[in-house]
Amino acid sequence: MTVDRRTVLRSTARLATLTASGGLLAACASALEPGSAEPTSVAARPQPTQLTTTGGTDPAAGTVPETGGAPSSAAATPGSTPSIAPTTPPAAPPLAASTPAEVVNGPRDRTMVALTFHGQGDPALATAVLEAAEKHGARLTVMVVGSWLDQQPQMAQRILAGGHELGNHTQNHRDISSMSADRARAEIAECAERLQRLTGSIGRWFRPSAAQFANAMVREQARQVGYQHCLSFDVDPHDYADPGAHAVQQRVLGGVSGGSVVALHMGHPGTVEALPAILDGLAGRGLQAVTASQLCS
Repeated sequence: MTVDRRTVLRSTARLATLTASGGLLAACASALEPGSAEPTSVAARPQPTQLTTTGGTDPAAGTVPETGGAPSSAAATPGSTPSIAPTTPPAAPPLAASTPAEVVNGPRDRTMVALTFHGQGDPALATAVLEAAEKHGARLTVMVVGSWLDQQPQMAQRILAGGHELGNHTQNHRDISSMSADRARAEIAECAERLQRLTGSIGRWFRPSAAQFANAMVREQARQVGYQHCLSFDVDPHDYADPGAHAVQQRVLGGVSGGSVVALHMGHPGTVEALPAILDGLAGRGLQAVTASQLCS
């Protein structure tokens, strides 16, 4: 009798366990049926794009919303130029039909000059140049070196934000006239790629490095990259030699006339110091500092 009682108790316990398990299995099954509140499998849920892309995505590239969209461009591949959301350049005026393939100066009957700057050097000095121009209502054309943009990509946006113009002054600022055609084209194309990536445009102007004028080979390579016009200059104060602010001021004001294109350099304190006096001197003669595109429109 005692043994039978134990058997009954064991049977009862097994029945209770099976009943409970059945309830649990039923609950799990109902969760997979249509209309259930949430699937139990993570794989069954809608996944963010970066989790479903074949091959995976570097998390540092930015989070992609579940609704889709492009990854954030704030992060960069190691060793590359940091990617910055492009600032669209202001619409440049169309050039006059008479604009030559290489511009040395604009129309002489205009009360305008173009102050063009070699874009390289300490970004604090470059910013000081832009601020001085903006205080005087002047607009500049900055011919940037691509390797400088690799180091200071934010300067492309800063230049455009002030209403200034960007142009291409090669990737490494070497003697382009002595290069092979292929190497010269690569120097132009590499800087153009930086400008395109940072601003959405390669810019209108190309200026050869280590030369005032572009020879026929360089002009052809620039044309193949997309530049129909090279930008030279007719006034060169040699400010890169750091002759002092007064000398830079005197050389610029002594050489300019209506339509002049002046070659200056951003990374030199004497140029920064001279610029307000240069702009005041131009205004005193009734001359306005404008972009090269405005001068040639």
